[in-house]
Amino acid sequence: MTPMTQKALICLFIFLSEQSLVAETLQVPQEHKSIQAAIDAAAPGDTIIVSPGLYQERIRLKPKITLRSRGNNSKGIEGLKRAEMVTLDGGGKDGESAGVMMAQGAILDGFTIRNVGLYDDAKWNKHFDSHGEQLGDDEGSVQAEGTTPAVSIQGVNCTVTNCIVHHNGDVGIAVIGMADAKTAPIIDHNIVYRNMGGGIGVAEGAEPIVQSNRCSENLRAGIGCRRANPMILDNSCYKNIRAGIGCREGAKPIIRGNKCYQNRRAGIGIRMKGTDCIVEGNECFENLMAGIGCRNEASPTLRNNVCRKNKMAGIGCDGAFPMVIGNKCAENDQAGIGVRGQAEVVIHGNTCHDNKLVAIGITNGSTATIMKNEVSRTGGMPPIIAVKDDSIALIRDNQISGGGVAAVLVQGRATLSKNKFFGKGDKQGNAVWIWEGSSATIADNSFAGFRTAVTATKSNVVISGNKVSRFRGTAIIVKESSQPAHIYQNIGISISPDAKVIDVSGATGLVESNVLQKK
Repeated sequence: MTPMTQKALICLFIFLSEQSLVAETLQVPQEHKSIQAAIDAAAPGDTIIVSPGLYQERIRLKPKITLRSRGNNSKGIEGLKRAEMVTLDGGGKDGESAGVMMAQGAILDGFTIRNVGLYDDAKWNKHFDSHGEQLGDDEGSVQAEGTTPAVSIQGVNCTVTNCIVHHNGDVGIAVIGMADAKTAPIIDHNIVYRNMGGGIGVAEGAEPIVQSNRCSENLRAGIGCRRANPMILDNSCYKNIRAGIGCREGAKPIIRGNKCYQNRRAGIGIRMKGTDCIVEGNECFENLMAGIGCRNEASPTLRNNVCRKNKMAGIGCDGAFPMVIGNKCAENDQAGIGVRGQAEVVIHGNTCHDNKLVAIGITNGSTATIMKNEVSRTGGMPPIIAVKDDSIALIRDNQISGGGVAAVLVQGRATLSKNKFFGKGDKQGNAVWIWEGSSATIADNSFAGFRTAVTATKSNVVISGNKVSRFRGTAIIVKESSQPAHIYQNIGISISPDAKVIDVSGATGLVESNVLQKK
């Protein structure tokens, strides 16, 4: 046999082999009465097309099978019309298999999946009323108690798309990683609502892309992750009983471009040590707790988010260690950025406007670096920035406008340097008010439009190099200082004949070169 003949025979063998592997299309119910029967008959690469109807079965896919509802991608009432017309019904019984068990390389495209497990409306309403406070962490979380998801992905790469998953007895779509197997499925363009667990749950090292889904009114988080590293992108999560998006137990997701609103708790909730997520470019509004909340030693990066009109803080931190960078927090019912519980935070380059309480509040023995922020409020009694309860803050290079009893209130330790203070209207009182027992260094700031730049009582202060204009009366007042007060090289600018730069009583140290300029 010549080499040319051998080559021709090899090519013919490859061609015939490929012809025998041509993918087939199977029809349900035309060729197979049930979906599972079609799956059992299918080979890798085959596509199963399911016609409109109600299919009362739970199914297990095989590798590299595509299961698709019949029709095009025209819109229906909730999602795609074809997804609304093909329903998998799990029978409403607990303790059985998942509604759909995914397989490696399989695709699930365009189905309504309901009634897997027992949906309990009374229980749902009970937890709705309590904001989910009575739900245990091990109750309904992915894999926490042997969950029965409507759609289950365990240790495989696959695609779940265009499905409508609702009124199931547990989590809607569950993604669980397995040891020694990369679990990176794609979960996109699904509508997941009114499930008795979370909407979409990710756990145990899984790394899915969860993108462009709509998750609402689920008993737990709209999208939740624990000990997992998903990319959570461009989803809408609203009216869930717990957070819109929740992550905990060492999860390290990227959470980007999502809208989280009107959830019964936080828009995005982050907690527990080792939970080091990146949260950026999200919009969190009208949630009944914080827009973004982090606690219990979590250390997220919160960057370029918009948090507005939430019932608590725009961004809330309780005993956590976040980086808070470039966010916009406006019109929240409490703080723009609120920090408590011995937290340690960096707050850099944020804008906080017209929050009902403080723009930035540092309380309960916390430590904060507050730099290059723009903070303001028109009207109201609370200060713009509050450092309370023996907290510690470095406040530098900020623009601070307005204020109630003070623009900055210190009851703890603070260093204020190179900030610009602007009073709004004739009723502005103190720019900086330092309470009894506190310590403050106030250097190289500019103040305009306050009655007094600094008022300190029974405290330990160093006040130097500040420029004060448009003040009324005395620029700097130090009463009954507990340690020698050092007040030097400050400039007051006023045309008032009664104007004074300083008024000091109590222990004094270096007090010199304070100059009043008449302009």
